[in-house]
Amino acid sequence: MNNVRKDAFSNAKRVVVKIGSNVLTQDNGLNIRAVQSISRQVCRLIDRGIEVILVSSGAMASGAKKIGLSKRPDQIPQRQAAAAVGQAGLILEYEKAFARYKKKVAQILLTSEDLSNRKRYLNARNTLCTLLSWHVVPVINENDTVMVEEIKFGDNDHLSAMITLLLNADILVSLTDIDGLFNKDPRVHSDAEMLPMISSINRDIEKIAGDIPGALGTGGMLSKVKAAKKVTTAGVPMVIANGEKKNILLELFAGKSKGTFFKPKKERLASRKCWIGFSLTPKGVIIIDDGAASAILQRGKSLLPSGIVRVEGEFSVGSPVALKGDNTEILGIGLVNYSSTDIHKIMGLKTAIIKERLGYKPYDEVVHRDNLTITGECEQAMRAHSP
Repeated sequence: MNNVRKDAFSNAKRVVVKIGSNVLTQDNGLNIRAVQSISRQVCRLIDRGIEVILVSSGAMASGAKKIGLSKRPDQIPQRQAAAAVGQAGLILEYEKAFARYKKKVAQILLTSEDLSNRKRYLNARNTLCTLLSWHVVPVINENDTVMVEEIKFGDNDHLSAMITLLLNADILVSLTDIDGLFNKDPRVHSDAEMLPMISSINRDIEKIAGDIPGALGTGGMLSKVKAAKKVTTAGVPMVIANGEKKNILLELFAGKSKGTFFKPKKERLASRKCWIGFSLTPKGVIIIDDGAASAILQRGKSLLPSGIVRVEGEFSVGSPVALKGDNTEILGIGLVNYSSTDIHKIMGLKTAIIKERLGYKPYDEVVHRDNLTITGECEQAMRAHSP
């Protein structure tokens, strides 16, 4: 198992490093020493020929400290204002820290809408790849100053997973203020033990992670585990490690067993499949029967109308929808060939009857396999439908 970890780091050529708010802030504002330390380590990796993309928290927390707030604001306008105050200082410190090693940085602010729109998704990827080709380090954050509930990522753990898949990175490193994932909260239980490797993320692991955000962050360990679930499902490993430890990045890339390593699935998903499965927000839900679930999960088939039991929500042709089995587990996300109105009319029917019922039949499949991504949330469903 340890060879899997060593190989992941030794073979990595493109890396996403996510830095949490609690690593980057202190009582009097931004933790300049942490920014300088991480920047120095990143520069060392770049000098070895490794491309590094930073997903950096800290703007909102830094701004809140500057304004004099004791905790992260609850209301969106206050969050936006705090982020506006903190973002300029954050990127300035990165710029100064990287300049010491003759490296340049670029500020990238994104919303989830940027990655759910295919054209903007590709534009973002092209811009980031251009920066990397120029040996400029992208420093990415959620665009807090313009976000609203409908378009916000919610936390930079999710954003870092999206960026990892967007850029086809080889590994995601999440730096936080504790050593890794423990079997219980180490801040409460003195006998808590760290889990060095996770081979499969199930409900038990998510339950262990809990949802205990820090005073200034939005994520907590559960959001990191959910980010790991996304990237490992796509075939990319992830590590949660303590960003406050000296030279943590260099030690990880030296092969030392620091933090919690999340083992990826063997096969990597194609970029478009990653976009469908992890960047799009479902507009509705299609409930399917056991036969359809088995065909999709075990034999890689498309979804036909005969396997549909129920439709929830209203959506048009081409919309992303979640496919669920009767046990409510999400099997995957797919792009539909028919609107919700038409699916109501043809569900449960053989494909030969589609034209008779609708007056036309552009497709046999409601969701074609090429437009369907099996997500990490369906492992229990796969076991349930295994022969």
